[in-house]
Amino acid sequence: MTVQRRNTKQRTLVLDAVRSRNDHPTAEDIYLDVRRQDDKISRATVYRNLRLLEDTHAITCVKAPGGDRFDLRLDAHAHVVCTECGAVIDATLPYDESADDAVATGTGYAVTGHSTIFTGICPNCQRAGNPEQ
Repeated sequence: MTVQRRNTKQRTLVLDAVRSRNDHPTAEDIYLDVRRQDDKISRATVYRNLRLLEDTHAITCVKAPGGDRFDLRLDAHAHVVCTECGAVIDATLPYDESADDAVATGTGYAVTGHSTIFTGICPNCQRAGNPEQ
């Protein structure tokens, strides 16, 4: 049985905050944005609503090194994470469903999908002369 959840003002604020960004924000980023709109909203309310939005497929959660990030894109796609500054962007790489089939065949799992995260150093950090270039 699916539980219907009403759309609360707080949840709308959280979703609007995710929609207003294109940088794969953290929960803390969203909390700070929402606090500018409603200074009474708690961190727990924002975090809980992010999980509810994820559970209802209104947003996706990117399990990135350094912590979860949130994304409005609902299609399967890869991400690139900067190991210096933590920036997360969408990778320009099509989703490879054949990888799901290959892993399912090799493991016996009923694979339902995968996520791909590339790591590297973003152009801004490269220009800044970080030593790991």
